[in-house]
Amino acid sequence: MTVESTAARKPRRSAGTKSTAGKRTTASTAPGAEPELVQLLTPEGERVKNAEYDKYVAGITPDELRGLYRDMVLTRRFDAEATSLQRQGELGLWASLLGQEAAQIGSGRATREDDYVFPTYREHGVAWCRGVDPANLLGMFRGVNNGGWDPNSNNFQLYTIVIGSQTLHATGYAMGVAKDGADSAVIAYFGDGASSQGDVAESFTFSAVYNAPVVFFCQNNQWAISEPTEKQTRVPLYQRAQGYGFPGVRVDGNDVLAVLAVTKWALERARSGEGPTLVEAYTYRMGAHTTSDDPTRYRGDEERLSWEAKDPILRLRRYLEASNHTDEGFFTELEEESEALGKRVREAVRAMPDPDHFAIFENVYADGHALVDEERAQFAAYQASFADGEGA
Repeated sequence: MTVESTAARKPRRSAGTKSTAGKRTTASTAPGAEPELVQLLTPEGERVKNAEYDKYVAGITPDELRGLYRDMVLTRRFDAEATSLQRQGELGLWASLLGQEAAQIGSGRATREDDYVFPTYREHGVAWCRGVDPANLLGMFRGVNNGGWDPNSNNFQLYTIVIGSQTLHATGYAMGVAKDGADSAVIAYFGDGASSQGDVAESFTFSAVYNAPVVFFCQNNQWAISEPTEKQTRVPLYQRAQGYGFPGVRVDGNDVLAVLAVTKWALERARSGEGPTLVEAYTYRMGAHTTSDDPTRYRGDEERLSWEAKDPILRLRRYLEASNHTDEGFFTELEEESEALGKRVREAVRAMPDPDHFAIFENVYADGHALVDEERAQFAAYQASFADGEGA
């Protein structure tokens, strides 16, 4: 397949940063033509050669391929369990990743331990790759905590509900990484809808001007709630990078191998002082935007069925079976592990303790603040009023 990426002017390099010559391909899309994807596995599970990106997955072993498959299956199972828990009233809301497993697992497994990840609220697969316990993701959606994990223990920031703001956080962090002289990279996730936010545009500007080591990973799942992508942009999203002076690449977001390869390339480029990259993972949101959404009101079954044929998990399974990299025993054991994970998550959610009502006042200021103390006292009096009422 032909690699589509935007050509960019040579980025500015801060003093002391390393430089490696990188091959870039000029992209131009003819009017009315669909831009081609970086693809290494077809929907039928057939391996496609790619001169530019094959080297990034050339050493992958059968065991690692099975690991990618396992990651996607377990992530989907956890996601399904969370959706069921919300329907049962155990969670207030849930944002499903159904259909986006390859985009998240491929990119998540491309990161190094010292890289830093800034997610939205749907990156459950990336969280899995970073070692965040799935049960910890659910505390916020149950309303018992403000996140559920220490971001610095896994270099994985807390989920961000405000659309697009995490790209600015990632850019600032990446600028700090560059000033520290570290060779790690930062990756920021966002959706096609968030690409229209001013925060994203500002992060593109700052990262380009300051040559920040950041990868902007856009999961284009075709729908920003009920708005289709064509209502968001006149050009393919990855081409937006061209106007800011850094490369953009569109990858088949349902192809875990291609996503792994492209993200590795982009992260290595960032670590070597070449600046930011925009990766558009062209995928599809198979379910609702969140459990409060009804996608049948704005899209037809035909569209969903056409994307089901491109299912990322089925695609890799076909490749594994055709390559004799696995057997039926592997799938049977994985099914058992999947059900055990669902059971563990279900039990963990139902056993979550009620939150400390006063925890919200902690860590607002490092050394405390008179106004926070006053608000805490007012809230304590408010809570006490219920107890007084019960005793009356």
